[in-house]
Amino acid sequence: MDEPALCAAEALAARIPDGASIVLAPDYSGCALAVVQALLRRPARHLRLIGCPQLGLQGDLLVGAGCVDRVETAAFALGEFGLAPAFDRFYRENRIEVVESTCPAIHAGLQAAEKGLPFMPLAGVLGSGLVALRTDWKVIDDPFGAGPILLVPAIRPDVALFHAPLADTRGNVWIGVRRELMVMAHAAKRTLVSVEETVDGDLLREERAAAGTIPALYVEEVAHVPGGARPNGLFTCYSPNFETIARYASAARTEAGFASFLGEWLDR
Repeated sequence: MDEPALCAAEALAARIPDGASIVLAPDYSGCALAVVQALLRRPARHLRLIGCPQLGLQGDLLVGAGCVDRVETAAFALGEFGLAPAFDRFYRENRIEVVESTCPAIHAGLQAAEKGLPFMPLAGVLGSGLVALRTDWKVIDDPFGAGPILLVPAIRPDVALFHAPLADTRGNVWIGVRRELMVMAHAAKRTLVSVEETVDGDLLREERAAAGTIPALYVEEVAHVPGGARPNGLFTCYSPNFETIARYASAARTEAGFASFLGEWLDR
C-alpha cells in the first residue's frame, strides 16, 4: 500500500464528497476544525454526521451553515457553555434529521464495523425508551440462555475525520490514549487526519509511542496543520480558547449571530 502523502487541510476537505457520512470526535478529543473550515468555505452539502460518541463545536458549525442533513449522536452540546445553539434551533424547527443514540450503542456499532461484523450485542440499553425509537435495533433471546439481548447494527462511516498531535512521514498517526480515534479509524471506509507535527522515522518502532499509534494502513491522508483543532484544545498540545467558544455559543443562538460569527471566523 502506498504511504499517505502529506497535504493541506483544503485537500483533506476535497476528499469528503457531498452526502458523505462522517464520524467526528468529541470536543475533548481531536477535532479537525481547520478541515471543517474548508468544508464550510466550499460549502459541503447533505453530510451525515456521527458523534463518537457525541458532537460539539465542529458539528454545530456544520449544522448551522446548512451542510448537514442528518446526525446520529448520544449528545450534542458545547460542554460548560450549554446546548449546541445552531443544532438546537435546527432541531426545534425540524430542519434536520436526528437519530437518537447512546454512548455505548454508538461505540458498539463502530466496534462491530471495526471487527467486520454486521452487529454487536449490547445489554445495558435494554429497558430504556430509546429501544422503541430505534427500529433498526433488534432484541432477541440470548442463545446461551441469559435472557433478552439487544443487537446494534454496525456503523460504517464513509469517512473518519480528526486532528492528532503527531504523525510520521510513513503515515502512522499518534493518538495517545484517545482510543475513540482508533475505533473511528478502524470502522470507517476512509480516514483523514490533520496533525500538529510530522516527524521522520517510524512511530510503530518506538516502544513508548507504538501502543498509541494508528498504523498507516488505516489512514488515507495526513495533513500537517499546526493549530488545526483551534479554538478547541488538543490533548498534550494546547488548551481550548474559552473566550472564542463562549462568543460563539452566544452569537449562534440566532441565524444572524451565527452568520456574523461564521463570516469572521472563515475570513481568518
